[in-house]
Amino acid sequence: MPTLTQTSYKEQLLAGMGRLPPFSPTLNRVLASLGHEDVSFSYLSELIEKDTVLAGNILKLVNSALYSRRAEVSNIRYAVTLLGVNKLRNAVMSMSVARLWTGLYLPPGWSIKQFNLHSVAVAVLSDLIAHRMPVELQEGAFAAGLLHDLGRLLIAATLPEECLKIMSLYDSGAGSLYECERQAIGIDHAEVSVMVLVAWNLPRAIRTAVRYHHAPDDDPTPLSEGKSVRLSALLCAADAYADHLGISVTAKNTASDAPVLDRYRSLLGESVEQVSSEFEREFEAIKVFF
Repeated sequence: MPTLTQTSYKEQLLAGMGRLPPFSPTLNRVLASLGHEDVSFSYLSELIEKDTVLAGNILKLVNSALYSRRAEVSNIRYAVTLLGVNKLRNAVMSMSVARLWTGLYLPPGWSIKQFNLHSVAVAVLSDLIAHRMPVELQEGAFAAGLLHDLGRLLIAATLPEECLKIMSLYDSGAGSLYECERQAIGIDHAEVSVMVLVAWNLPRAIRTAVRYHHAPDDDPTPLSEGKSVRLSALLCAADAYADHLGISVTAKNTASDAPVLDRYRSLLGESVEQVSSEFEREFEAIKVFF
């Protein structure tokens, strides 16, 4: 039975969702296209052309060393064709979401840049892993990675004093990060993230993966025929591996190396070196936008 204080914290967080700025029309339409493999290049091109900053960043990305173009690309429609639907969606989501949080007040030890870099790192890793695994809603892996820690951001922005208490508990060895959150405010950041994703009407598979990304063994999602990996397990490995690489939300790394590497390697098997190499290239190309 939750105490009055715990209930009050949840109410404050629900009210605090209003502090998160609304998605742009472009981002809303890109998110709505998840699950639609037949979305056209022309449709996505038209969306991007309406956002001058986004269009410029997409051209900058396609002309980066990652794509090694001999001649400079200056046409959005051609850039869209070169990137493909999946990579384009990912780039638009990354660049659009990162622009949302710049005006938030956050407590000491918090950096929007670090938050964005961690979110994008987990998103890129999740997407790379998903394309090698029989995962439900494969095309939603990037979005799940990008939005998995929204709860941490909302707690920091809405309950800054409690956020510092959580980190103090964690630093003292009182438990895992989400255990310390539950001690301090009666709810963990994965649950808070889902509150936001429900309000934003994101697909259930993405919400469930985010809810269980720290406890994938508790994920009740049944595996459909031909699927052997839950999105939550994939997200858990990507999140932990990003922390292992030092790409963390806060200065303190929240992962222990040995279990993280074991989980990551066992999930990927023989593909582990290839995925790690591809991640380094993609992350280097996109992190300049944050």
